[in-house]
Amino acid sequence: MDTTKYFPTIEAIGNASKVLGEILEATPFQKNNNLSDIYNAEIYLKREDLQMVRSYKIRGAYNKIRSIDPESMQNGIVCASAGNHAQGVAFSCNKLKIMGSIFMPTTTPKQKIEQVRMFGKEYIEIILTGDTFDAANAAAIEYAQQHEKTFIPPFDDPKVIEGQGTIGKEILEQTKVELDYIFVPIGGGGLASGLGSYIKQMSPKTKIIGVEPGGAPCMKAAIDAGHVVELEEIDKFVDGAAVKRAGNHTYEICKEVLDDIVVVPEGAVCTTIIHMYNKSAIVVEPAGALAAAALRFYADKIKGKNVACIVSGSNNDIIRMEEIREKSLIYEGLKHYFIVNFPQKSGAIVSFIQDVIGPTDDLVHIQYIKKTNKNFGPALIGIELATKENFEPLIKRLNEHGISYEYINENNQLFEILI
Repeated sequence: MDTTKYFPTIEAIGNASKVLGEILEATPFQKNNNLSDIYNAEIYLKREDLQMVRSYKIRGAYNKIRSIDPESMQNGIVCASAGNHAQGVAFSCNKLKIMGSIFMPTTTPKQKIEQVRMFGKEYIEIILTGDTFDAANAAAIEYAQQHEKTFIPPFDDPKVIEGQGTIGKEILEQTKVELDYIFVPIGGGGLASGLGSYIKQMSPKTKIIGVEPGGAPCMKAAIDAGHVVELEEIDKFVDGAAVKRAGNHTYEICKEVLDDIVVVPEGAVCTTIIHMYNKSAIVVEPAGALAAAALRFYADKIKGKNVACIVSGSNNDIIRMEEIREKSLIYEGLKHYFIVNFPQKSGAIVSFIQDVIGPTDDLVHIQYIKKTNKNFGPALIGIELATKENFEPLIKRLNEHGISYEYINENNQLFEILI
């Protein structure tokens, strides 16, 4: 390990823990019986979703702000965030009675914006700018420089990293078993580098598995390239972890402490959100489900092992649930969309339902406009299957009855336009 570069020490994380003791108590570390049964392992959840701001981000934000000299603190602070870091900063501003300017992407869910206002009250202003975190972050840095205010980074800062590292300290104090694996979500890498550095120093045999969303694997890209890189495009669905570029500090630490990185498709994240709600009554945001979602890709390796997952946050807007369910069904092979050319005659759609739809499957979407001057008219059809094994028989029935169709689940461009 290169000791000339910044690396969080046990002492520094211990000091951060003392600072956070001013406002926080340790979050629960709980065995989850349902996940344990599914994976034939002992699965524990570190419940950062139960923080007062419903995510772990308060740790790094408060630790950083408390490290600022009083004069700079009173001059005001600036941050950028897709939601959770903003809430931590807003809470800290209210607690310490200082002013904060919070830059958020225009795509931030309304629920997160309202939460920031609630925590910060009169001590914060919210500026919506840019379509991504990275755009908002650039605007926030420029604003802080122009107004000589202190910028509070969301992840790439020693004090922030040390604050997030207190989660690792708490886990080792709370666990009664020797942990074989810890799965930790990655956005910019502050949590993974802070937690990972503490665990590797105190429990070196524990494997640290980073987890990134399929649409924004910036840390894996950096480690694969051997240097920090910026992704050209990202999928913003897992908004709490949708970052184009990993941090410089976090990259250097993560490449030392991570044993592996799992990249999880957004659909698998959605399945996990639904599963955790239905089976364990745990409400998580997409980023909060990343660690648990990765278990399915490590199922063979974790059998019989002691495993911890960081549930990083629960700031999920209820209006997103239909989209989450849709993505889950498509990923699991249970929902399929077709463009079907129907003959322009009475009863064509009824015949389609009778001949093609299986006895346990449902026609859940149909969009059809009759073309009066043509022999055939296209319709967008959505079919939800009882099991993914019903897909091949469905295709067989379509072909046997001479149905003219185009399957669009795998046509990304057309799918995005129509669905």
